[in-house]
Order: sequence, then structure tokens, then C-alpha cells
Amino acid sequence: MFLIDCGEGTQVELRRNKVKFSRVKHIFISHLHGDHYFGLIGLVNTFSLLNRETELHIYAPKGLKEVITLQMKLSGSWTNYPLIFHELSSKASELIYEDDKVEVYTIPLKHRIYTNGFLFNEKENERKLDINLVREANIDVAYYRKLKQGFDVVNEDGVLISNAKVTKDAVPPKSYAYCSDTAYHEAIVPLIKKSTVLYHESTFLEKNEKLCLPTRHSTAKQAATIAKKAEVETLILGHYSTRYNGYEDFKTEAQTVFENVVLAKDGKVFNFD
Repeated sequence: MFLIDCGEGTQVELRRNKVKFSRVKHIFISHLHGDHYFGLIGLVNTFSLLNRETELHIYAPKGLKEVITLQMKLSGSWTNYPLIFHELSSKASELIYEDDKVEVYTIPLKHRIYTNGFLFNEKENERKLDINLVREANIDVAYYRKLKQGFDVVNEDGVLISNAKVTKDAVPPKSYAYCSDTAYHEAIVPLIKKSTVLYHESTFLEKNEKLCLPTRHSTAKQAATIAKKAEVETLILGHYSTRYNGYEDFKTEAQTVFENVVLAKDGKVFNFD
């Protein structure tokens, strides 16, 4: 499980939503404004109090390691588990994490300080066995793995069995682009092209667009424009300014440009099958 940004109150929300702390092994911090990382030192310390032993990896702009280390030093509260920082400073997109299921790339954003979004790309899934057809073809179980990988195999009668006859297409891989605080920035479009889901900040409505320049934030309409240009499937809006009463106007405004828009709210769960 990946945690993206860690503002004040993160622990409360993790508990409220019944997320096991032990499942969080990788934390991605977009930038060093407090609402995106002020909850981190508390979470790091709580992990120690819970006798965590598993490594915790933190991917964040250069400088956060110094902040967290100083806090631990002055409070005498070093972790009893490996705390590993991956400091980010590149202004170009780079691969920062990879395992057998997913790759994570940075998305350089345009904010008042150095900021990255994060693109999570699921790797190609294996083909699905049609188990009834596999058995009818008299294929030994030892070859099931090869079938899932797309290979033709020889059955127990010495006959070559075409993969397409006994397997089904894999579930298409999904991708999630997280774009936190940023001004309208078309340079990210090629990086997030055809993503399954795009989360893009929408701090302001169009009537307050003049506030975007000094704050380096976006309107809902600008977020929708990025979604349209990138040809993503779904746009999630969030990071709303508290000057507005309610969120529905953000969705309405965005849908004048891009139809498939949903609103982020505390504790809301999205499923993309």
C-alpha cells in the first residue's frame, strides 16, 4: 500500500478508515509545504511505538530527510526500524520505484517550490487460464505458468497447444497520475497520457482564476483541460479552497470541458475495475 502525502491528521484518517499501519511501506511526499508533510514525523514515531520492524521508504524532495532527522535527534526518538529516504531533486521525470507489479515515476509540477506529482503504472498482467479448456487439452500443471506468460506449450500427448486456445486476455494494466499543488502546466500531458485515473488539484473556480498566478494553483476548468488533453479516463478533483461553500460547483465547472469527473472527499473510496 502506498501513502501519497502526509498532512496533519493522517494518522486519524488511517485509523478511521481501518488502514493497517503495517501495510504502509512506501510514502511519497510531493513537496515541502506543511499541509503535505506535517503529519509525517508523528506517523514515523507511531510506527516505532507499535514496534515496527519493516523498512519504511520515503520518497521526497531533498531537505525532508534533514527535517525529520533533526526532529528525531532533538526529541531523542530514533526509529527502531530502517527509515530510508530517497531524496528527489531532478526537474525531469524519473523512475523512483519499481517492483514486480508497478513502476512509479515523478511528474514535475509547477508550484511555488520544488514539487512532484507521481505516476503509478501497473505492469502488464498475466493471461488468464480457461481451466476447463486447459484440462481438456491434457496440459500438465507444470506448464500453467508458461501459459499465463503467453507461451504455447506441449501437452502430455506431445501435441503443441496454442496459447490462444486455452487462455483469455489479461486484464488491461491501470495507471494513476497524482498531481498535487500545481499551476496549469501542459508539459505534464505527455507524461500522463491515457492514464486510467488522474487526480488533479482544483483549488479555485474560474471566477477566481486571477489567484492562480500568485499561488501557483489551478482552477477546476484548468484541471479538466489537462484531463482532456491527456485523454485520461477519469478525473478526480481535490484540494479545494475553503472560500467556497460545497464542492459541486467544481464538478459542474470541470464538466464543461471533460465529462468523467468525480470529487475527492475525506474517506471516499474509488474503484476502477
